[in-house]
Amino acid sequence: MIAIPAGTFALVTGASAGIGEEVARGLARRKVPQLLVARSGEKLAALAEELRALSGVAVETIVLDLAADGAAGRLAAATEGAGKPVGLLVNNAGFGFYGPQEEQDLDRTVRMLKLNIETLVDLTDRLLAPMRARGSGYVLNVASTAAFLPVPCMAVYAATKAFVLSYSQALHEELLGRGIVVTALCPGTTRTDFHRVAGLAPGASVRFPSLSAKTVAEAGLNGLSRGKAIVVPNLLDSAWIFTGRFVPRTLPPKIAAAVFSRLKRSSPV
Repeated sequence: MIAIPAGTFALVTGASAGIGEEVARGLARRKVPQLLVARSGEKLAALAEELRALSGVAVETIVLDLAADGAAGRLAAATEGAGKPVGLLVNNAGFGFYGPQEEQDLDRTVRMLKLNIETLVDLTDRLLAPMRARGSGYVLNVASTAAFLPVPCMAVYAATKAFVLSYSQALHEELLGRGIVVTALCPGTTRTDFHRVAGLAPGASVRFPSLSAKTVAEAGLNGLSRGKAIVVPNLLDSAWIFTGRFVPRTLPPKIAAAVFSRLKRSSPV
């Protein structure tokens, strides 16, 4: 059971779509008050109205581009700094793209690094301090199964998720016994808009077992409530991650290259 201190909120970034949206719904079903963050004000407002009706608890929205300079500081000021303490942080905001790195726009690559890594660390650090002071808190960082191996044609994205996984595991151990749980959620292929935003052409398919965003979100929240360091929602993903330990390190990237290099691409959103 996720039990945040009375008077605190769950803060969900990237809450307007996909896994973040379903995490917000899952928290609403658990009657957890929430602060929802995304760039899309209209989508956030509609979701907040739905969740207030579902949960009967407070659900507020914060419209913010978390890839912008100083975004984490502004978000901390709008939450902890505004008398809305965060008892549960869900770092879900992030994006990726398909294609060889040489074909990627450098500004977009730097923006991805900023959102997927810099903002995540900055925000987590700012909000962990009051959690430590209260002796209670939760952090759910959304990584990916891409964190477990280099992925040609998604080189920087996979590297950012490897960082998130390593960072989350380290914090999990550092905070054991202090009333704070840090969990890395590592979904594989999930039925969301991620692939379209990343530049996968309509009709192209990633031939991996897929789960719904709701299933992934519930797995993450359940794992967090049980104090797990890592959650891999799909058992088939868990199997290849486990068996990957027994093959030469050079082999998985070659397999990934064979798969991802053949996907048809469009312009990323």
